[in-house]
Amino acid sequence: MSLNMNDQSKMTTNEVKKKDINPLLFNDILPIKEGSFETTKEFLLKVVEILLKFIEESNDRKKKVVEFHQPDEMQKIFDFSIPEKPHDLASILNDCRETLRYQVKTAHPHYFNQLSCGLDLVSMAGEWLTATANTNMFTYEIAPVFILMEHYVLEKMRQVIGFPRGDSILAPGGAISNLYAIIVARHTMFPDYKTKGLKALPQLVLFTSEHSHYSTKGAGATCGFGTDNVIEVPCDSNGRMIPSELEKLAKESISKGNRPFFVNCTCGTTVLGAFDPINPLADICEKYNMWLHIDAAWGGGCLLSRKHRHKLAGIERARSVTWNPHKLMGTLLQCSTVHFKENGLLIDCNQMCADYLFQQDKHYDVSYDTGDKVIQCGRHNDIFKLWLMWRSKGDLGYEEHINHLFEMTDYMVKRLKEDKEKFYLIWPEPECVNVCFWYLPKRLRTVPHTPEREAELGRITPILKARMMNEGTLMIGYQPLGRKPNFFRNIISNSGVQTKDIDFMLSELDRLGHDL
Repeated sequence: MSLNMNDQSKMTTNEVKKKDINPLLFNDILPIKEGSFETTKEFLLKVVEILLKFIEESNDRKKKVVEFHQPDEMQKIFDFSIPEKPHDLASILNDCRETLRYQVKTAHPHYFNQLSCGLDLVSMAGEWLTATANTNMFTYEIAPVFILMEHYVLEKMRQVIGFPRGDSILAPGGAISNLYAIIVARHTMFPDYKTKGLKALPQLVLFTSEHSHYSTKGAGATCGFGTDNVIEVPCDSNGRMIPSELEKLAKESISKGNRPFFVNCTCGTTVLGAFDPINPLADICEKYNMWLHIDAAWGGGCLLSRKHRHKLAGIERARSVTWNPHKLMGTLLQCSTVHFKENGLLIDCNQMCADYLFQQDKHYDVSYDTGDKVIQCGRHNDIFKLWLMWRSKGDLGYEEHINHLFEMTDYMVKRLKEDKEKFYLIWPEPECVNVCFWYLPKRLRTVPHTPEREAELGRITPILKARMMNEGTLMIGYQPLGRKPNFFRNIISNSGVQTKDIDFMLSELDRLGHDL
């Protein structure tokens, strides 16, 4: 097979076929065609060339973050159809190239849109190996190295949290990790539920910050408590849950004959990056016999930094913790963990004893079979990329990684404060790497800051976002919060971001929005 991949990004599929000396189909490579390793190797090396090109462009500050098209336009310029007859491999390679051509470059240093930004290359290498190994994570017999790797890494994370014993599992995202915490809490406090269902329960009530992630409310609906029984606790001006309000709402719940049983304490809220005060909330949970869960999906990475660990002071008092390495730690998506202070809770809650998977008379220690600890059965290998990345950095390298993200955030806050004419910093002292602000176009720079001015800034924020998307040079997310209309929420979780990228961001916002 001879596939010349130079200058093909603009070629049609037919043009690619014409340049291909010997077009091959899927059945010309392994595993269908025996003895075709060299052909398989050449095909995969071409795929790697495409991936490396994308990595190179993602780290080139002169390249766009995205080549944006509206959905109806995208359907015209990209062939999404599934053919009746197989396409040859040259066409398949072109499909790979064209897919990345229109994909957002989330590794780009000017991509500040989500909580998970950047592309750690060691973690990426781990994901490549994981995909090649292509194994499930429910038994030791089919994933011996990965199962033990998971055991050691999760034990390390519990040590960092302050759980000397306990148990943990990797789950598909922070929302599911939070769901695991709730169902384990329910089972531990009301064990009859597993066999008797909802009739074994009083009306359970959960509490969470009004600024918390929506997953707690979603879990309330999924578990049958009802969203009306997921009570949002008011926050202070910095976005932190107010302990006295929690206690007041718990008392009200008891007076109605309900059973308050679960408090979700957020350490790193999605929008503001606020950290709820753990110790006062832990005191209230002990007083009213409520399960304290800490959703540190976002802020958990601070535990790796001696400078920032204080933001989670008291975390060891929780009974469960969610921590997403694919956020501040920069591991590739997805990589989410949930940890429990007590051992055996996961297996006790979720075990179904399927004898076609979890035979108890195997020739090894079946306590290492993790599949019966979860509700998923099949579980993706999310551990190797984290293990490999942590090995590449060590504890000291990870501390440096976390500190750098906060240093870049401090620099951005400093720049915004210096340029008050063009930017309005909504929360002047962010606790995490979330920076929330409005951009001020020329016509509003001398206007007094009133609710009417805020409303106008909220109106133009999505217009400016549309301009940056159409230009493709920058991506920053926006949203309203409470009484605040739309504002920008900038996230710095890409370790490749430098001060020059923040300078570019502020300059580009002014270029795109000064005339709004």
